[in-house]
Amino acid sequence: MTSETTENGAAPADATTGLTRRRALCGLLVVLAAPGALAACSSAGSPPEAPPGGTPVSQIPVGSGTVVQGPNGPVLLEQPTAGVIKAYDATCPHQGVTVDPPVDGTITCPGHGSQFDATTGALKKGPAATGLTPISTRVVNGAVQFA
Repeated sequence: MTSETTENGAAPADATTGLTRRRALCGLLVVLAAPGALAACSSAGSPPEAPPGGTPVSQIPVGSGTVVQGPNGPVLLEQPTAGVIKAYDATCPHQGVTVDPPVDGTITCPGHGSQFDATTGALKKGPAATGLTPISTRVVNGAVQFA
């Protein structure tokens, strides 16, 4: 078996297709890597649906919360202290990005950094112009349901 190269050391192009081994491998790499790259640039998608009987209180971390899909979009369920449940529309009023669960009493929007009070949903820092909208809930048999 002989190995042919061109003047610059590259493998010659296939006479019938004009395709070099390097070009074929680069094309294959792009095809294999593109879906992962696109997935990394996309949004996280919709939050998980709340179970039919509601979200178990035990699945809502004390001092933080979780985002679930409510009847009209994402809802932030939080448990600031054990047994106290609060719920807010998780859509930031600035540009509609889903907010993150609270950390140290503050709910933050990952889009542009708006911050909201975890106890009241009130705006702490813009660019949002208003706070988060409270959502009515009830706890039935240890699970949070939308009222």
